[in-house]
Amino acid sequence: MLNSIHVAVGVIVNARDEVLVSYRPKNKDQGGLWEFPGGKKGKDETIESALEREFMEEIGIQLESYSPILKIKHDYKEYSVILDVWMITEFSKIPVGAEGQTVEWRKVQSLNFKDFPEANKEIIRLLKSGGAYRNSRT
Repeated sequence: MLNSIHVAVGVIVNARDEVLVSYRPKNKDQGGLWEFPGGKKGKDETIESALEREFMEEIGIQLESYSPILKIKHDYKEYSVILDVWMITEFSKIPVGAEGQTVEWRKVQSLNFKDFPEANKEIIRLLKSGGAYRNSRT
């Protein structure tokens, strides 16, 4: 059986139909690809507290309102992931790469599957279909 990693993932779509993405450093697993921000859930942590912690650590923002939109299970060759995907509708502070990573706003329709880890394809499909909630941020 593959080792399973539970990950809290956040999606922020602004009023210009752009989504926040970050670049994985080349020395990390799935490095050299873009991803939706988030990170691993700790053993004794709720998925919500993992989401809040990871966004503060990685992107430097405080989450104020979010809701679940999707759960993805994906098997890679060496391990499997469970992505708990949340739509973030309100936050404070300006998103930055707090760990030195590049963070960008990208037009939803410009997202390319090949630029993201395999497990993220379902998120991209949902965003491009308009099936995710839109937030009112500008």
